[in-house]
Amino acid sequence: MNKLSHTSLEQAAQWYVQLHDDHVAEHERLSWQAWLAQSPEHQAAWRYVERVGQRFAPLQGDNEAHAISHTLRTSTRTSISRRQSLKGLLILAATGLTGWAAWRSTPMVERLSADLSTGTGETREATLSDGSRIWLNALSAVNVRFDATQRLLQLHAGEVLIDTAKELGRAFLVDTEHGRMRALGTRFSVRQNERNTLLNVYQGAVEVRNQQGASLVVQAGQQLAFSIERLGNTAPASPSREAWRQGLLLADNLPLGELIEELSRYRPGHLHCDPVVASLPVMGSFPLKDTDQALRLLEAALPIRVDKTFNWWVSVGPSV
Repeated sequence: MNKLSHTSLEQAAQWYVQLHDDHVAEHERLSWQAWLAQSPEHQAAWRYVERVGQRFAPLQGDNEAHAISHTLRTSTRTSISRRQSLKGLLILAATGLTGWAAWRSTPMVERLSADLSTGTGETREATLSDGSRIWLNALSAVNVRFDATQRLLQLHAGEVLIDTAKELGRAFLVDTEHGRMRALGTRFSVRQNERNTLLNVYQGAVEVRNQQGASLVVQAGQQLAFSIERLGNTAPASPSREAWRQGLLLADNLPLGELIEELSRYRPGHLHCDPVVASLPVMGSFPLKDTDQALRLLEAALPIRVDKTFNWWVSVGPSV
């Protein structure tokens, strides 16, 4: 989904609205069919909207599905080829095979198989067998692997805040796909993204070693982003990486696009930011448990407009 353009997604959403109107005209169906055949990106965007729509606003009955299929079967009335018609039918047939959760940034299989996991808008607190406490942010998954020699957390996706219990003889370790962290009696957060892992240390210190073997000790009050290949530079720790536990999203010159991406982890459905406004800096505190209120606050403070095609399809773009 991240590779699809904002324009294609918005066009697909508008077509979805038109095709699910009780009074949709035949020429509108034919126009949708022509749009669908224009490019593979249009087909991918439509497939995405269909899957989200089926999860949050299923068709009222079989009549609409039959009408769309009929439009595809009668494609000889347009310049769309039989092969393109079959592609369209396959797109519609794929609807419902995977739920919306499979499209989220956290892989579905990892969330289902993990020892501890959270879904959209969900956070979770747990006390481990050694007395350590952890908090999982939304759309996160972690495995717990404790044995006689070590205490290991494997963060597969998302973010975890950790308050380690002191214990001699067993190191407390956290693994991500980018490397390993060893806690030195501490409170810290670990967030795994596609490109890197972000570590924030609030108490004590954490030793970082990436997959290439580079290492660094990060002290309390510092943060470090590191990848498989390299360690970044330390910077002041971010209060926002703790604040989500209290249900707050703190922004200190945070780009709007990043803030919207964070809100999307707490809002079922599609929440997207137009690249035109994605770089706008945001300051303030926003409620994670009430994303509608957060969006209203943003709309009041910035030159943006929040469009709700459906309650589960929301786009943020320029006000004019």
